[in-house]
Formats: sequence, structure tokens, C-alpha cells
Amino acid sequence: MKYRPFGKTGINVSEIGYGAWGIGGAMWQGATDAESLRALHKAIDLGVNFVDTAIVYGDGHSEGLVGRLVKERKERIFVATKVPPKNGQWPAKKGVSLNETFPYDHIIKKTEQSLKNLSLDFVDIQQFHVWDDGWTDQTEWFDAISKLKEDGKIRHFGVSINDHQPENALRLAATGKVDTFQVIYNIFDQSPEDKLFPFCQEKNIGVIVRVPLDEGGLTGSITPETVFPDGDFRNNYFKGDRKQQIVDRVSKLLQISAAEAQGIAELALRFTLSPPAVSTVIPGMRSMKNVEANCALSDGRLLSEKLLSELKNHRWVRDFYH
Repeated sequence: MKYRPFGKTGINVSEIGYGAWGIGGAMWQGATDAESLRALHKAIDLGVNFVDTAIVYGDGHSEGLVGRLVKERKERIFVATKVPPKNGQWPAKKGVSLNETFPYDHIIKKTEQSLKNLSLDFVDIQQFHVWDDGWTDQTEWFDAISKLKEDGKIRHFGVSINDHQPENALRLAATGKVDTFQVIYNIFDQSPEDKLFPFCQEKNIGVIVRVPLDEGGLTGSITPETVFPDGDFRNNYFKGDRKQQIVDRVSKLLQISAAEAQGIAELALRFTLSPPAVSTVIPGMRSMKNVEANCALSDGRLLSEKLLSELKNHRWVRDFYH
């Protein structure tokens, strides 16, 4: 496993981290706690030292599993979680006030609830689960974060940027008040490369890449006949003819990448590790098999400049979350 500096936090994180949304057992169906814990432990065995969770992932269930992992291991595991918006809106909508989304008391209360779920005294990164740059100049949210740091309940502060809106955090980035950003970045959504990544390098902000495999679209496992369990959010994400759209685009990617990647998942993860701005990439890994396959790609080998240039032609502007 290779490790990278995590912005100005002073932490070195494994470049493959563990995305713990899927083990929450709510919007992703099919995982068992026993299998999830085996996968978590295997990830640590293979050098992963960063786990990203959130209070809304199974109403604290994911946090509970992550807390068990930390308690059962002797290694230093860096944990990130998130404060949900009080109004329950994902993503944050323009014009909605900070008081409706992240009032002071809500930030404190939800952080303390996460610490209880995790059975930890502090988290390394506390993030806001949505963001609007219109809140940047307001003080209430920063007062709450400062209080949590002062009380030793969080070490660093980050923001999980709204889906497909990487430039809706540039004002915040300029303030020096944020330590890390989490952002969607993959072969289809390359937009963080335009402005966010250069800004993060300039300001020494750590970058967590989420959805590197496009919720499964870049794994090679999606076909027009794929059926997801009842209650699984992917039934909506891949609704209509979207599965066929994925298949058509993946087949074109495979045609240009065969010499450098054995399959689309390898291509997708190596792509997300290519930018120097990226600190860690957090695929969801609910099985031992996926943990082993993903961690094996942290071998220092990056895609060639020629292939990266070709992949720029495969940007795909769309939002399957809606």
C-alpha cells in the first residue's frame, strides 16, 4: 500500500481508503455485518488506514461497525464521518439558509452522536455532508467547528461537496478554514480537474475521491439485465435505459485501455489515483474479494500520459442521482 500526504493535516493516508456507505445496510442491500467486518479487517491487513463513514449510513449502523473495527485493531486508523444537513436536503439547494442546514447546536449534537456510535473520543475528520458556497462568510458553522476542535472532539474539518458540483466550494477553499474536500471524481465526471484540484494543490487541501467506480457503473458488472434488490438505491440510479448507456460507454473504454488495465475497475481506480491533488480514493468494498482487488492497485503504477489524454474524451456530463 502506498501512502500520500493528506493536505495540511499532517496525516499520511493510504491512497486506497475504505468507503463505508455500503455497509450501513440501508440504501445498499445485500451486505451482512459479518461479511462487512471481514472486509474491513482485510482492508486494514492490506495497509488501508483511512475509513470514511457518516451518521446517515444506516442511521449510525456504518459508524457502529467502523467503531468495532477500530477497537479490535492495534493499528492507527484515521476515521472521517459527516454531519447531515438538518433539513435532510441532498444536495444543498441554492438560497436555503445555513440555519436550516447547519445551525450551531445541530453540528455539535450530531458530532457527539457520531462519537457515541463510533465509541470514540474524537474523529480525525468531521465533514459537512453537503455544502453551498453562499455560507462561506457566515460564522456560526465555523464557531461550532472551532468549538469541537477546542474540545478535542474533532481533529480536522472537511466538506463533502455536492454531487457533480466541484466548483461549489472554491470560495470556502480560499478561506483556509477547510482541511479536506470529498468530491465525486471518476472517468465520467472529470470536472474536479478543471478548477478544484489545482486550487486544492495551491491551498494544500486534502482530497478524498468518492464514487470512483460510478456506483458500480465502472466495475464491468452492470448489464442491461442487471437486477438490484428491492430497496437498493441503484434501482433508481440505473433506471430506464441507463444500464445500456453504461454498457455502451464501458465497451469503448475497454477498447482503448486493454494494454494498461485488466478490466474496467482497474482502469477506473488507476485513473482516479493519477492526479497529484488526490490524497485517497474510497471505493465501497463490501466483500473480501473487492478489498483484495482494489488494494492490489496501490502499487505505484499510474496510467500513461497517452491513455490519460485519450480518457479526457470520455467525459460524460450527467446526474444519475436524479
